[in-house]
Amino acid sequence: MTPQPSPPERGKAAQLQDIQLQRARSSLRQMLNRYAAYFRTAKSRVPQAAEHMTLRRDMERLSVMLNKLENSVFRVAVFGLVSRGKSAVLNALLGQKILPTGPLNGVTQAPRSVLWSPPDSPLPQATIELIDTPGLDEIDGQTRAQMAQDIARQADLILFVVSGDITRTEYLALCELRQAQKPLLLVFNKVDLYPDQSRQAIYQNLQRLAAKSTGSDSLQRLLTTNEIVLVAADPAPIQVRVEQPDGRVSYERETPTVHIDVLKQKILDILQREGRTLLALNALVQTREAETTLASELVDLRRPEAEELIWKFVRYKAIAVALNPIAVLDLVGGVISDLSMIRALSELYGLPVTRHEARKLWNTILISSGSLLLSELGSGVLLGLGKSATAVATADNPTSFSAYASVALLQASIAGYGAYAVGRAVQVYLEQGCSWGPQGANTVVQDILSQLEPNTIVYRLRQELSQDLGLPG
Repeated sequence: MTPQPSPPERGKAAQLQDIQLQRARSSLRQMLNRYAAYFRTAKSRVPQAAEHMTLRRDMERLSVMLNKLENSVFRVAVFGLVSRGKSAVLNALLGQKILPTGPLNGVTQAPRSVLWSPPDSPLPQATIELIDTPGLDEIDGQTRAQMAQDIARQADLILFVVSGDITRTEYLALCELRQAQKPLLLVFNKVDLYPDQSRQAIYQNLQRLAAKSTGSDSLQRLLTTNEIVLVAADPAPIQVRVEQPDGRVSYERETPTVHIDVLKQKILDILQREGRTLLALNALVQTREAETTLASELVDLRRPEAEELIWKFVRYKAIAVALNPIAVLDLVGGVISDLSMIRALSELYGLPVTRHEARKLWNTILISSGSLLLSELGSGVLLGLGKSATAVATADNPTSFSAYASVALLQASIAGYGAYAVGRAVQVYLEQGCSWGPQGANTVVQDILSQLEPNTIVYRLRQELSQDLGLPG
């Protein structure tokens, strides 16, 4: 059993989750505000209608995610092959038969969601949404595979329902769902028909299937015996012998008790221990994907104008540096020119950057460029001092003008190159959606991953999430 934290530890963990959820909300609001500015300033640069609609659709997706966060909607998606009792498991959790079930294959033809409000929920302010899905092995597999991926991406917790011996088809479907990188519980249903099954036996079966497959060891790292739950959601009626007082004997059909409490408690424990963290991470990962798409679309739309803008600043900076005889003004004027270019580019893309943010971005670009821009900056300062000395000499000796012109031309070339390098770096930054600020999605995800408790399910996803998002491990 996983050791349970003491009450003070639970209090600290709850506070940390609240902070993580609030930061995720702030990050998403900030990004929506950024891109809303694009639609306010795009009237003079209206793109093609189809492109504009694509941007609008991406914005709507972000609004839906923010609404999910604001209302603390925790989504549990249920998957499995046909006739494994997915709908029955959800009905058992709900305590009433809301979802259709039956002996025929494929009773569930389309995803359907219902709200679950358990009276003993550790987070009564949260909404738990249960999503029932069609069998993964039904007809039109390509469409269903895409549907499964979309639903799994939106889910905060995945339940995979099996019954009897796990087949290779089920194992492969389980591995595909695993790619969504969400916490996963393996629910063994109909345990009343398989009384000899145990969590250890099921896990060993998974190991045997893994040994016959390639590239599936990651599933074993995520799924342990603690994530295997045995239930009987809709026990089959059994025949019982009834002896009457007068000695007569009759036989009746009796439905055994539903066994679902272990799964119910497991879900509620996850909700209490890491529910808000899962909500925050899921929203931020999707936000980052949508933000990258939005920024890339805007960059593509504005690339010709951006290139023209960058070259304009390159020319202005080169000419100003070449004509200015005072070294210190070269440096100050060059920095001011770069900052102005950063702000102009951000406004062009509809992502306004304040003067303070522009200065921070310039510093980041300068440092991240390594020795390249730093050496160019140093060379510019040295040449500027040489140019100033040559300018003084030229005042006394006009024949020294050619030397002054040579130094000025070389310094102007270096200054222009530096301006172009800064402009291109700003474009790359904007393509990434400005996601590395204090409230940027990347920054918040990295902070949350560094705060995960080792006894949580999502902790085992930390390394993979870091790698996929390009974050430090």
